[in-house]
Amino acid sequence: MASAYKSAMRSGDPSDSDSDSDTDSISSAQSSNTVQAESSDENELPSQKEKRSDASQIPAEIRNRILMLTSRGVSYRHRHLLSDLHSLLPHTYKDTKLDTKSSNNYNSALNGLADLHSCNYVFFLEARKHGQDLYLWLARAPNGPTIKFSVTNVHTMAELGFGGNCLKGGRGVVVFDKSFDEEIAGQEHRSLIREMLRGVFCVPPKGVRGMKPFVDRIIGIYGLDGKIWIRVYEIRESEPDKTNKEAVKGADVSLVEIGPRFVLTPVVILEGSFGGPVIYENKQFVSPNQLRAETRLKRAGRYASRRGGAEELAVKRKSLGLKTGVKRRPSALDNAQLFG
Repeated sequence: MASAYKSAMRSGDPSDSDSDSDTDSISSAQSSNTVQAESSDENELPSQKEKRSDASQIPAEIRNRILMLTSRGVSYRHRHLLSDLHSLLPHTYKDTKLDTKSSNNYNSALNGLADLHSCNYVFFLEARKHGQDLYLWLARAPNGPTIKFSVTNVHTMAELGFGGNCLKGGRGVVVFDKSFDEEIAGQEHRSLIREMLRGVFCVPPKGVRGMKPFVDRIIGIYGLDGKIWIRVYEIRESEPDKTNKEAVKGADVSLVEIGPRFVLTPVVILEGSFGGPVIYENKQFVSPNQLRAETRLKRAGRYASRRGGAEELAVKRKSLGLKTGVKRRPSALDNAQLFG
């Protein structure tokens, strides 16, 4: 059998020749197609060529996908904040808590999770001091940059009972105030912060699963006192008042806050994704841990001053013989000595 197989291989299989002829026909067909395409390009009008060149210059649509997760030790308010943002933005993916205790592992762990879930932005909430301090790491995976914020004044949707109600899956209009557009010396980092926040809060018009084709909310981002204030409003339309004699066209549009609301303070900007050299550092930022330490020192100083005053009073009373519990020596001018 082996000899017969070898002889057959030497003689050659006619199917090989057929396959070779098939490949030759395919290659010739492809070459003819390329020639036809080139000839069609030559026959195009100049206006059509200009349109094609303009279209080629427009960058392709980037389908942003946000990875949202928290660290261990977050409080219930922080969990509700992340849930509100996840329901507000349909192009987000919410993951479980990151099980690491060292910030040195953020680079490999978070970039690996972003690559695993096909996300190009990482929205990571880090809790410290048993949930007393909350920090936001906003990074563009896998090459950066990374912005670290301190999150304060957090209020969720259910906490304050906002009256607005938006449908899930809708898109929002992101509004930045003029402070992000002004070119002020020493404030060049604001344009980078604006682009990072725009990538997170702006929902792509296509390619998002579960997105509804309507815009019913406004996300306001305002810069004031070196901080970033974020508010979310619902676009509410109501029928015009028919009792009014003046002719009113269209519906009345008003804004109703739906939450959540929080304040971001930029701390540091890194060149890479959760690593790299520091390109900006906020010198005016004071960590909440340092503020608590100063408060404890003030309380300790007040207690020390009270203790010092009590000790001085005790020394004076002892020198005057007014110490409680000690019998005072009788004097010749006492009433008992003078009047018996």
